[in-house]
Amino acid sequence: MAQGAGSASTTSLDDGIVATAETCLAAIHEAREAIHGVIFGQERIVDLALVTILAGGHGLLVGLPGLAKTKLVETLGTVLGLDARRVQFTPDLMPSDILGTEILDEDAERRRSFRFVKGPVFTQLLMADEINRASPRTQSALLQAMQEHFVSVAGERHDLPRPFHVLATQNPIEQEGTYPLPEAQLDRFLLEIDVGYPDRAAERRILIETTGVEDARAKAVMSTEQLLTAQRLVRRLPVGDAVVDAILDLVRSARPEGGDPSVAKKLLWGPGPRASQALTLAVRARALIEGRVAPSVADVKALAEPVLKHRMAVTFAARADGESVTGLIGQLAAKL
Repeated sequence: MAQGAGSASTTSLDDGIVATAETCLAAIHEAREAIHGVIFGQERIVDLALVTILAGGHGLLVGLPGLAKTKLVETLGTVLGLDARRVQFTPDLMPSDILGTEILDEDAERRRSFRFVKGPVFTQLLMADEINRASPRTQSALLQAMQEHFVSVAGERHDLPRPFHVLATQNPIEQEGTYPLPEAQLDRFLLEIDVGYPDRAAERRILIETTGVEDARAKAVMSTEQLLTAQRLVRRLPVGDAVVDAILDLVRSARPEGGDPSVAKKLLWGPGPRASQALTLAVRARALIEGRVAPSVADVKALAEPVLKHRMAVTFAARADGESVTGLIGQLAAKL
């Protein structure tokens, strides 16, 4: 009798997942199209940003100025129904400028008390523009919030809203006066997304559609609750043994100790278990974006570079020989 009840429960749960998946797939498809209607020629970048948010993580956008990184974050906030804010990181930015601070209030009876004034980190989607221009102290304050999902000010805990995502940008040029993120802090980002130039057709469309009287404007497609439902669904999607083995093979092969013999000696360090966790979540999110309810080995290959690139480093000798992290990841992914 108990066995029958358990079987019925499992069937009901599976039906529930399927019903939720169908609703989420339709909403995600509509959101994806809405973003593409504003951001031209960056389909892969848009999809990776969506993967980051659906997987519940944070993303690091690396690219030259003028490639619509800020526009992408603004559009994501509007389309996904998120409260979004932007902070321009500068060398004089202090942790309190991001987290908030306590101020001394005085009431009508001249009684004094401290009141916490929340900073811009108390939002659902925060754009940390040029994060490497702030001091390590300020970077650490933000990255702790990203990891813990709360901030502590004057010994008091203040929880951040749900969902909470950071999309940080980094300029690969103009490195004078910057503070590169330490490797341990880079590991907090689910994906590193390289933003390149659009192709000719996309740039032509940009010229025509953004220099007229009216620009294309994003519209809200999903609500916060719908996004949270999609994020919960990502964690419930089944992952086959073949995909799990591909993730383990890829991540473990990218380490200097016990890794693939063809690349191990070229590496200073490699990805830890957090990379495996990130890849497992990311492939599920990518499957949803592609209209599927289960990830494949092809998803692992497609996400290998953005998941692993900021979690590895090559030796000086390997760099002198023309090797790069991107090239090594490509070699390893090709063997899956």
